[in-house]
Amino acid sequence: MRILFIGDIVGKPGRQAIERGLEKLISDYGIEFTIANGENAAGGMGITPSIAIDILNQGVDVLTSGNHIWAKKEIIPFLDEESRILRPANYPAQVPGHGSGIFSLRNGKEIGILNLEGRVFMKHLDCPFRVGEKEIEILRQQTNIIIVDFHAEATSEKMAMGWFLNGKVSAVLGTHTHVQTSDERILNEGTAYITDVGMTGPLASVIGIRKQVALERLLTQIPWKFDVATDEIELQGVVVDVDSKTGKSDNIQRIKVALDRRS
Repeated sequence: MRILFIGDIVGKPGRQAIERGLEKLISDYGIEFTIANGENAAGGMGITPSIAIDILNQGVDVLTSGNHIWAKKEIIPFLDEESRILRPANYPAQVPGHGSGIFSLRNGKEIGILNLEGRVFMKHLDCPFRVGEKEIEILRQQTNIIIVDFHAEATSEKMAMGWFLNGKVSAVLGTHTHVQTSDERILNEGTAYITDVGMTGPLASVIGIRKQVALERLLTQIPWKFDVATDEIELQGVVVDVDSKTGKSDNIQRIKVALDRRS
């Protein structure tokens, strides 16, 4: 089974990258299932129901998220309605939405997707390790193909999660930092791992934000409103090959697809 995981979609440029590049990417690589982190798809922070549906209609099968999923208030009730949008599973049980799910491919095979959020330099949520372990036990009752989006800041916490879930899931794929790392590998018990899959959006920026705004914030310490950049749009992510019988991964490949700028 060949799975595409797309790095954090940032604002309109990121959505343009999906619109213009995803169909060809799916065809060229023979992708059977596509996952994308969409928590920054609306103006660089958050996502709206209409934007989420547009992305899903363009070929993404499941949208994962992270700490910015709550930025647009209109998405909150929608999380209970649309099972293809996940929020991290280690938020309190009473919050809207789902942290994991089982999804069917066109050929009848099933895949489990789990979304977790880290705690180092982030919010004090439930332990992602313990919550993840419990969620995986439930998912494995129905499928042994499980992909984890670990939305975290610290490289060490992401690596720790990779080793913690090694052999228990098909892949542990890091999101949140918007910078694609070059440490993709198959761990010794068959789990694909990368610290960060990267960003789908404008590279001529500071993690998607217009350079001038980011510099002003750093130089003055005044919290100027973020403004999404527009130049050098690129779609980043990874392609993971999973053995459908064992649930173990055979290969993980980084991808970077440059797209021309359009307003």
